[in-house]
Amino acid sequence: MAGKNDMISEVTGVLLAGGKSRRMGEDKRYLLVGERTLLEHSLGILQTVFERVVIVIAQDSPSLEGVASPVLRDLIPNCGSLDGLYTGLKEATTEHIFVVACDMPFVNPLVIRYFVNLRVQADIVIAKLSNGLHPMHAVYGKACVPVLEKMIAARNLKIQDLASQSALRVHFVTATDLAPIDPTARSFHNVNTPADLKAARASAAQSGQPGHRS
Repeated sequence: MAGKNDMISEVTGVLLAGGKSRRMGEDKRYLLVGERTLLEHSLGILQTVFERVVIVIAQDSPSLEGVASPVLRDLIPNCGSLDGLYTGLKEATTEHIFVVACDMPFVNPLVIRYFVNLRVQADIVIAKLSNGLHPMHAVYGKACVPVLEKMIAARNLKIQDLASQSALRVHFVTATDLAPIDPTARSFHNVNTPADLKAARASAAQSGQPGHRS
């Protein structure tokens, strides 16, 4: 675990935890993988990396109780993850934020730090792997705010489209880049369905970890 002096102060950690969990059929935040819930896994890792961590939930999402980070509600209703990102950026006092979804039980501090270190020359640092872009494990800068506002006004809520906006500088992280620290891209596995949950639980049990080694 990182010491206090190693924690990142120039970037805010943002946990998006307000999804509808439609494909799962129940609130994903409280599903167990190993000994901790999905929410506890992701939040715990962010809290070891960043000095400031906030959680963003939907306006109509059930309240979160007993969490040791500020909880924000989406500034604009019914815009999904795009507004979670927008809210995190608008409320952050830092120039960049690192965003992760709460349904990713194997988030890796080394991978997070790698992404954060690439932010200097970019408005977005995002993984582009064989299965596509991963916008829910990425770094975003304040320059994204006006672009997000235009997308929301146009009701273009596909968060992946942000990376194709010509006004923004985007750094794509590839599988080759990740190979030394996350060769199987385990950090990017998420839990959307009961089958995903079963696989995550099996993976955690096989590795002998309650979620992830820090």
